[in-house]
Amino acid sequence: MSFTADRLLLFGATGDLAQRMLLPSLFALDADGLLAPDLKIIGTARSEMTDGEYRNFARAALEKYLPADRRGRMAEFLNRLSYQTLDATTLEGYDDLAKKVGTPARGLAIFLSTAPSLFGPTIRGLQSAGLTGENVRMCLEKPLGTDLASSREINDAVAGAFPENRIFRIDHYLGKETVQNLLALRFANLMFEPLWNAAHIDHVQITVAETVGLEGRVAFYDDAGAIRDMVQNHMLQLLALVAMEPPAHFDATAVRDEKVKVLRALRPVIAGETVTGQYRAGAIGGQAVPGYDEELGKPSDTETFVAIKAHVDNWRWKGVPFYLRTGKRLPKRVTEIVIQFACVPHSIFAGRGATMQPNRLVIGIQPEENITLSLMAKVPGLDREGIRLRQVPLNIAMPDAFSGAVRRIAYERLLLDLVEGDQTLFVRRDEVEAQWEWIDAIRSLWATEGLTPKTYTAGSWGPSAAIALAERDGVTWHE
Repeated sequence: MSFTADRLLLFGATGDLAQRMLLPSLFALDADGLLAPDLKIIGTARSEMTDGEYRNFARAALEKYLPADRRGRMAEFLNRLSYQTLDATTLEGYDDLAKKVGTPARGLAIFLSTAPSLFGPTIRGLQSAGLTGENVRMCLEKPLGTDLASSREINDAVAGAFPENRIFRIDHYLGKETVQNLLALRFANLMFEPLWNAAHIDHVQITVAETVGLEGRVAFYDDAGAIRDMVQNHMLQLLALVAMEPPAHFDATAVRDEKVKVLRALRPVIAGETVTGQYRAGAIGGQAVPGYDEELGKPSDTETFVAIKAHVDNWRWKGVPFYLRTGKRLPKRVTEIVIQFACVPHSIFAGRGATMQPNRLVIGIQPEENITLSLMAKVPGLDREGIRLRQVPLNIAMPDAFSGAVRRIAYERLLLDLVEGDQTLFVRRDEVEAQWEWIDAIRSLWATEGLTPKTYTAGSWGPSAAIALAERDGVTWHE
C-alpha cells in the first residue's frame, strides 16, 4: 500500500543519531519545501520533556550540527515537533503515545533508532496501542543483530506486526549521492556496461578507512568489531551495487532482487584470504593517539581492521577478486571503490620504450564525492628516444559538475523515501540474511583457525599482512 505519511514517529529522539543526522535532515527537507505542510513529527524517548522543552532541545541540535547558511525557517520546522516520554520496555505509556500521534489522515511512518534489545518490546507496545495498522510503515536503524540467528530473531519480531513491503531497513551508505551515482554510471552509459565483467576487469578494491578510534562507542564496538560494524552492512552493499546484473527496472523489487543474487554468490572465504588487525599507539595528522587497548582500558581480541579477498562466483565475475579493506586509526578518512581494468592484450608501443598502465576507475564516496578515470596518453614531445606515455586522469568532481545542486546528508534522501514509501534504497530481509551468512562463516573460520588480530601502528594502513594479501596477486592497494 503506497501512501505519503502525515505523521513521523521518532524513537530515540534524544539520542546522538537524532541530534546529528535525523533532526538536521528533516529540517533541511522542510526548508526546501519537500515535506508536506501537514506532516507532524513526534519524538519519543525515556527523557522527561514537554513539547516546548523538546523544541528547545531540537533547536540546540540544529544550531550545533547545521551550517549557519542552512538555518532559515527554523520556527516553522520546530512547530512540527512534539514529544512524548516513553519507557519502551513496558506496555505502560504506549496508549499515551498513540494519543500523541493522533489519527493520521494518510499514514504513519515510524523510525526506530534504539538498541536492538528494545525492538521486540517496542513492537509489542506498538501493537497493543494500535500503531501497527495497514497505514503504518516501520524503519529500522542498524545494528540488526550480531549474527544470522539474532538477525532472524529481530526480523521475526518485526514481521509479526509488519509485512515486508512496510519494513524499511536503513543503511545510510545507500543514501549517499555517489553510491546512487554508481547505478547511473553503470546503467546510463553505454561505454561501461560492455566492459563490466571478468573479461575486462582485473580486480576491484573497496576501502572504508577511518581516522577515528572508539569515539564514545566503547561497549558497542568491542562487541561488534570491524567486520560486523562495517563489512556486514556498508561494504557488502557497495560490493553488491558494483557486481549486480542490470535490473529490469529502477524500482525496489528489481534492484534488490539483483543485489541479493550477488550476495548469495559470494564464495566462502578460506584461510589466507582474510587479515585482521588492532591498532596500537601512533599519530594521526601529527597528533599522538592511544592504542585500542589503552582506549578500551583492557586487553581485547576485537579487530579494528579487516582485509578480505572475496569472490563472486557467477559468469560475470568468475576469477575477479574483490579486495575489501576497512579499519580505524588509518592515515586518512576515505571511502572509495576502485575498478582496475585489465591490460591491453597487445601493446603496439612496446618496441618504442613506452610503459603501459591499465585503465583505472576510482569512485570516491567520502569525504569527497568524485569519479576519476585514468587513461593513457602521449606525453608531448618529438619522441626521438621513444614514445613516452603517461596516465592522465579525467576527473568529475560532483560539487563542480552540479554546482547549483545542494549537497545533502544521506539521511535526507532516506527519510524522504520513508515518508513517501519508496523502498529502493532500503535493505530487504533476504539481503540482510545473506550478508550475515557470509560474515558468520568468516568469523567461524577465525575461531577454528585461532586467528587473532595482528597489531598495526595508528596512522598506518594496517598490518603488513594486509599488504601481502593483495601483493601475492600482484595487486597494490590504492592509497
